[in-house]
Amino acid sequence: MQIPDNLAWLRQSEAGERWLASLPRLVSELTQQWDLRLTGPSLGGYVSYVVPADRHGVPVVLKVQWPDDECEYEADALRVWDGAGAVRLLAHDAVRHALLLERCLPGSALAAAPEVDPLAVLVGLLPRLWKPVGRPFRPLSEEAHGWAKTLYADWETAGKPCERKLIDATAAFLAELADDQGEQVLVHQDLHGENVLAAEREPWLVIDPKPLAGERAFSLAPIIRSGEFGHSQAAVTYRLDRLSAELGIDRKRACGWTIAQTIAWSFDGPNANRMHETARWLLATM
Repeated sequence: MQIPDNLAWLRQSEAGERWLASLPRLVSELTQQWDLRLTGPSLGGYVSYVVPADRHGVPVVLKVQWPDDECEYEADALRVWDGAGAVRLLAHDAVRHALLLERCLPGSALAAAPEVDPLAVLVGLLPRLWKPVGRPFRPLSEEAHGWAKTLYADWETAGKPCERKLIDATAAFLAELADDQGEQVLVHQDLHGENVLAAEREPWLVIDPKPLAGERAFSLAPIIRSGEFGHSQAAVTYRLDRLSAELGIDRKRACGWTIAQTIAWSFDGPNANRMHETARWLLATM
C-alpha cells in the first residue's frame, strides 16, 4: 500500500512515522472486519487516510484517522446529524480510529460548482446542522481560551508574520466572545468549500466535521474566509454580510469570531498570508 503524499508531513514525528507504518495493517483489518473491497486510490485528506470502497455492492468510504484532537468526535457529530444535511456514518471502530461512511456521488465539491450559488446552499444546510449539544463535544469557550493562551507566543515563534494590530485584535475578540455566547449547538469549525460534496440522496452533503459545541455565529467563520468562493475584500465582506443577514446572526460576533479563528489557525499551514489578509479586511469593516 502506498502512503499518499498528503500524509507525508506525519513523517516529521516518531508518532506519525509509527502510525504511517501501521496503516497497511489497519486498512487490511478494517477491510476484513467490514467486508470491504477497496475500489480506488486515496481520496486525499490531511489528517486521515481516505479511500473509496464497495460493501455488498454499495459504494462507501473507509476513513482511518490520525489520532488528532480535532478528529476526536467526528463520529459523534455524524451520529447527531444522522444524515440530515451530512454524510451518514455507517460504522465506527473507536480503537482503530476508523469510520465507514456513505459515499457521495458524484462527489464534486461545492467550491467547484460554478453554476451553483454556494452561499444559498450553505444557508440551507447550516440550520439543519445546528443541533443543541454539550459534552462530549469540546466547548468553543475552551478552544478559544486555548488559542488566547498561546496566541502571542505562536506569533513570535512563527516570526511575527503579520502586524501586532491583528494579534491584539484577536486577543480582544477572544476575551470578549469566549465566555458570553448564545445557545450551544454543534458547529463544524472547518466548513469550507471543499467539505460540502454533491450527492444523490441530497443535492449537497457536509463531510469531515471538526466539531465543537458553540454559538451559531462562530460557524460562519470558515465560510467567510473560504477563498474557494473568492478572495478579495469585496468577496469576504459580501459573505459576512449575506450570511449574517440571511441566517439572523449578529454581524459583529460573526466578524469577531472569524478574525479570531483565522488568526489562531494562521501560524501552521501554507495559507498564512491569505488568512492574514482576510483578517485585515474584516477588521477594517468593524
